[in-house]
Amino acid sequence: MLNLVLNEEAEVLEPAILDTLKRCIEQTLLMEDFPFDAEISLSITDNEGIRELNREQRGIDKETDVLSFPMLTLEDGVLIVEDSDLIDNCVFLGDIVISLPKAREQAEAYGHSLLREMGFLAVHSMLHLLGYDHELGEAEEKEMFAKQEEVLSALSLTR
Repeated sequence: MLNLVLNEEAEVLEPAILDTLKRCIEQTLLMEDFPFDAEISLSITDNEGIRELNREQRGIDKETDVLSFPMLTLEDGVLIVEDSDLIDNCVFLGDIVISLPKAREQAEAYGHSLLREMGFLAVHSMLHLLGYDHELGEAEEKEMFAKQEEVLSALSLTR
């Protein structure tokens, strides 16, 4: 089961976009065999809002498309879920923040739908919450990007 906590901007998304985001998050959890119920905070913002977060949290003063803030730790590449992380068999995985204007820009630039771009950003961010990191090297990047395509293909969110 997924408990998705939405900020005000996410609550007023078009139903098709919100449904796509939920399906992508659920499919990622399913394909990764995540054994617990999950809670995730999903926030939608604008380019300036995500730029400010990027500057505050990562020291990078520029806008981006999505930010992920994982709550769990990794040990030797394995996601660690402690008893203290579980409340009624539910784990808070972390926060996903998406810039809607940046997603629109990228969908247009890549020639695919906004639904596909939002889905891609959700899956990408979910994999970060589950411990994947494409910035660790080429092998990790290939693995993460292959998993993204697998999830998106399963949901028919192709380019």
